[in-house]
Amino acid sequence: MDNADNASSGRILDALLACQTKLRAFIRRRIPVREDVDDILQDVTLQLINVEQPVENVSAWLFRAARNEMVDRSRKKREWLFSDDEEIENDCQAILFSEAGSPEDTRLKELFWDELESSLAALPPAQREVFEKTTLQNYSFKQLSLETGLPVQTLLSRKHKAVRYLRGRLTSLYNDIMLP
Repeated sequence: MDNADNASSGRILDALLACQTKLRAFIRRRIPVREDVDDILQDVTLQLINVEQPVENVSAWLFRAARNEMVDRSRKKREWLFSDDEEIENDCQAILFSEAGSPEDTRLKELFWDELESSLAALPPAQREVFEKTTLQNYSFKQLSLETGLPVQTLLSRKHKAVRYLRGRLTSLYNDIMLP
């Protein structure tokens, strides 16, 4: 490493240290889980270290990279049909997607699928189509966008509304069945 590389690395490190507290607060306001905040901060720092082109304004670059990382992570999060509660999710998956076992399990599956069909029928057609194609038929949003001519963001919004509605209806069923 020559002196120019050392000076550049020192400048980047100084800028990182100078804005680290503000950057952490910026991320923390948008991400509620402390471990995720630390992960994002670490990822952004690593990205800065590995950047190949010179960075003029390190502070601005870090905030932009943090914002991009948060957006990327939110896009990657999987929407769960039932709840964000992992225990509920595991219970439902065990009942719905396991091999047919007891008559009770078979009946629970029937109840679920009947309620899902009823709930889907109650959705506006546009929301139902997006939900069915992306969740049940494994379309990507990009594929569906090309097919329908609608922007991906519109499709995401429709699916989000459908999932919220279905989650409410199916959580009620879950509570009726699973809770004493």
